Amino acid sequence: MTATRAKVPAKRADAQRSIEAILDAAIRSLSRNPEASVSEIAKTAGVGRVTVYGHFPNRADLVEAAMTRAIADGHAGLEAVDLSGDPREALARLIDSSWQLVSQSRSLLTAAQDVLSPGRIRELHAGPVERVEGLVERGRAEGVFRTDLPTTWLVGVLHSIMHSAADEINAGRLTPDVAADYIAATALSAFTPPSLAG
Repeated sequence: MTATRAKVPAKRADAQRSIEAILDAAIRSLSRNPEASVSEIAKTAGVGRVTVYGHFPNRADLVEAAMTRAIADGHAGLEAVDLSGDPREALARLIDSSWQLVSQSRSLLTAAQDVLSPGRIRELHAGPVERVEGLVERGRAEGVFRTDLPTTWLVGVLHSIMHSAADEINAGRLTPDVAADYIAATALSAFTPPSLAG
């Protein structure tokens, strides 16, 4: 009886380690190639396809779990960013900490868009988006960010600038060491009220 009880937690721990290895492999594989197959992910994880399917019934479930984990990991890191004080300076700090995460997750997002609904993708991004929206709203209330455009539009513009920076780096026209400064300068210019821009 005691021996049986001792084996159950060990089995659960092994299963959890297996799941973590599969998710790590899925994030790495899908970040390189959004069309990565379950076989490729299993090989990267060092397990068989049967093991992957034992935890994730289909590729869509695996992609969703990988996206959920990547967003949670990224959001946890961004929680440490100080968003107090001048909203413009706080936005620059947030950009400095987050733009590479956005860049690295682009292919993973492409994979997710192939198998998940737009509504589900919005749900998965809700936490990080709310953080940025809260900062933009505070900047609008303090008169340093424009109010003639919706907050959701401004947040969308910020993400577009980040993606453009990643494209420029891939094309060899921008170096990673200056990307955050370029993104911040462009975003702050776009966020500044017309009355303060002149």
